[in-house]
Amino acid sequence: MGKDQLTAMRPWRPSNQLYETHLDVPRRRVRWIVGGWILATIVALTVGYGGVAQGATGITLALTPSKDPTLLQEAGTDLAQELSKRLDLPIKLYVAADYAGVIEALRNGTVDLAFVHPVAYVLANREARARILVKSIRGGSATYTARFFVLKEAGPRSLDDLRGKTIAFVDPASTSGYIYPMVFLMKRGLVKGKDPKTFFKDAVFSGAHDAVLHAVLRRQVDVGVSYPHAPDTLLKDPAQRAQLTFIAETPPIPNDGACVREGLAPDLVQRLKAALLSLNDPVGRPILKRLYAVDGLAEAADADFDPVREAVDLLGLAPPRR
Repeated sequence: MGKDQLTAMRPWRPSNQLYETHLDVPRRRVRWIVGGWILATIVALTVGYGGVAQGATGITLALTPSKDPTLLQEAGTDLAQELSKRLDLPIKLYVAADYAGVIEALRNGTVDLAFVHPVAYVLANREARARILVKSIRGGSATYTARFFVLKEAGPRSLDDLRGKTIAFVDPASTSGYIYPMVFLMKRGLVKGKDPKTFFKDAVFSGAHDAVLHAVLRRQVDVGVSYPHAPDTLLKDPAQRAQLTFIAETPPIPNDGACVREGLAPDLVQRLKAALLSLNDPVGRPILKRLYAVDGLAEAADADFDPVREAVDLLGLAPPRR
């Protein structure tokens, strides 16, 4: 397996902090995984429309990576423009290099509104007092799972077949791309002491869900973990999708959503929530679909993410301290 293509994961150290202790980052991977909590700006644009008061503060919106950053930038631009219309405020858009950067940006006030996966929300709530506003709906459901994807013709056929094989994860803070699959394996007694190398020959972080799927397709790894509809939404070639199947699936996970940082004025928070929910209309739905394959948005409560907190606590995860 070429380590210039995938990020190798070292054996787990005693520290439970993310990012600073578990990643060996080759120079060619720096764009994907930025050490520590740096928010790498792939795009920063301000979109405004007539009627916005001169000098208005506006809103800074952050998107977390789950697919090719260029595609996410394009979809995010459409979202920023539409929200700007509905809020009558300028929107500045940032696409982060990794999940951790968004959490830190919420903590230091650089970002006002962020679309986050479940683990990122739990950590942002603990570390930055972020507050969830809405959650994604896909296929009529507010939950999803993580699947263990393999090659249909030549891949492993069961979890036991994975012993001594190589697995690709997405990111240390990814819910379906790492946290839930690891908890799933630990609860079944396959992975010991939070170290995947007690079961697998090797484990790597690929940086994005589409990269996990391509690693499996290219036979760089034997199995990769991602969310159920990842092949349908991230692989454009039907022939590639047909090559994949899954051999195991985790219990339900609360869907991703959008949260706000601590300290925003209550009336602005309510406006943001109303604007997001208003995207459940003929104009907004296609934008959400292109963004994160979302069918709609629904109100969310902090308690919805208690199962994720249990998984985070089982792994003993915490963001790095500076």
